Amino acid sequence: MSTTKMTGANALLEALEKQGVKHVFGILGGAILPVYDALCHHPKIRHILARHEQGAAHAADGYARASGRPGVCFATSGPGATNLVTGIANAYMDSSPVIAITGQVPSAGVNSSYMIGKDAFQEADIIGITTPITKYNHQVRSAAEIPQTVNAAFYIATTGRPGPVLIDVPKNVQSETAEIHFNGPIDIRGYRPPGNPHPLQIRKAAELLLDAERPVILAGGGVITANATDELLTIAELLLAPVATTFMGKGAMPEIHPLSIGNIGMHGNPLANKLLLEADVLLAVGTRFADRATGNLDTFCPEAKKIHVDIDAAEIGKNIEVDVPIVADAKQALIAIYERLIQQAKKKNDTPWLQRVKTAKTQLNPPEKAETTELKPKQLLQVLRKLLPEDAIVTTEVGQNQMWSALYFKALKPRTFISSGGLGTMGFGFPAAIGAKTACPNRHVVDIAGDGSFIMTEQELACSVLEDIPVTVIVLNNGVLGMVAQWQRMFYKKRYMAVKLGKSPDFVKLAEAYGAQGFHVQSTTEFEKAVKAALKNTVTTVIDVPINSEEDVVPMVPPGCGLNQQVGDY
Repeated sequence: MSTTKMTGANALLEALEKQGVKHVFGILGGAILPVYDALCHHPKIRHILARHEQGAAHAADGYARASGRPGVCFATSGPGATNLVTGIANAYMDSSPVIAITGQVPSAGVNSSYMIGKDAFQEADIIGITTPITKYNHQVRSAAEIPQTVNAAFYIATTGRPGPVLIDVPKNVQSETAEIHFNGPIDIRGYRPPGNPHPLQIRKAAELLLDAERPVILAGGGVITANATDELLTIAELLLAPVATTFMGKGAMPEIHPLSIGNIGMHGNPLANKLLLEADVLLAVGTRFADRATGNLDTFCPEAKKIHVDIDAAEIGKNIEVDVPIVADAKQALIAIYERLIQQAKKKNDTPWLQRVKTAKTQLNPPEKAETTELKPKQLLQVLRKLLPEDAIVTTEVGQNQMWSALYFKALKPRTFISSGGLGTMGFGFPAAIGAKTACPNRHVVDIAGDGSFIMTEQELACSVLEDIPVTVIVLNNGVLGMVAQWQRMFYKKRYMAVKLGKSPDFVKLAEAYGAQGFHVQSTTEFEKAVKAALKNTVTTVIDVPINSEEDVVPMVPPGCGLNQQVGDY
């Protein structure tokens, strides 16, 4: 095996290049300076300077979700590394392949004395800190082991259930020179991603679906991750089964398709929540049955036989008892189920269940024309959908803006709706939009924000402008932390505490201060003009949209969906 003599820093960057990495988001510091110095000699990797490490991690996450490829972020030791933690946890909860690389104080110093563990300047045990929120983490102790560590990191992050991996590199390891080889085999003891689905479980699932009178398919984020949206649609059309999605599964089914019934859950579509109650067979794919989706577990989909497909065996049976567990990649499982179904299924043009779905759609989702005069979230999002091409990417912040987006913005393709699901991270959407735009530079990227969330990472305007990564931010500005204020209205008799943000800042002036463009709008007509201008612009645009501070996300609790006993806990 051929070897090359080089520093650990160069070995790290060359290993990343061999993995196809073209972009890195990060902020340098003393403990990672050798890597940044080596970047001068690696022009194939573009470094994008974030303004806060949390922004770098979210940008890497947005990059991964938009592209399907791992996103990479850099940070120095101590506070640089700990500032990545929220972004890493977010990626972990939402199964996003992020590779975080941190500098560390030297593992050996003068006279070979170790600095690690001696409370050195800017030292933090980032391995210990991130162990619960990474799929794998490792601190390298020699330059020679860097290529193998990088290869293992990418393999683990992208196989099985994706997730974040952290590599911690002491400063002396970055600087030391060693004989480096890059083509060693990947053999990780104890790590074996699931293989093909078990034929017996596939047969049982197909039999249940063929016998079902009221089947419903529930698509989670795993369908998108596995690139299994075509297979999902094929089965749905074969069975004439309505398709609901979890929040993370939004986009797994074109939401204008006749069989699409929208999101389930606490802030979900009443249609989806209602029809789940009536199902006799539920095919759940790539979902962990999160509490926001299921509510009261005892009343979730009570009459249905449940088939659960998930690549992570730990998720099956964790929250919901199932009748047919299938541990497998969603794409492979759906292909196998379809092949079994097609042997016996007859082409259907209509069923009583499909007629029930159509009737429920009319009753619970009456058709409405988009308004053009009121600044209401529903109408604004309907206008936005008409203005954006099908492949435009929408990210969201967290709170009411997120729920309005989930309810009223129709996702037409996978990987075009990106939001923080499990962790619910305020400030996620804007840096994630920067990451998504970096991954997909020829597509429009829009962040739907609340004023409270946008303020948390607005400093990334500097990154967006100076790095020439233009995105559009629509701030639904109600002057409050809207979702919490809504709960205080509903459950605390309007005793508002610590939610009022006021009119600061002026978002147009803020945008202009960073060199971006800003618009205040006062009508849907002005909103439409501002969005059109933003889509033509070559610089980031912030559109400030005043919203009534008491505008609620409705329906908060869809009647009869089993969530009523739990919503008050949030």
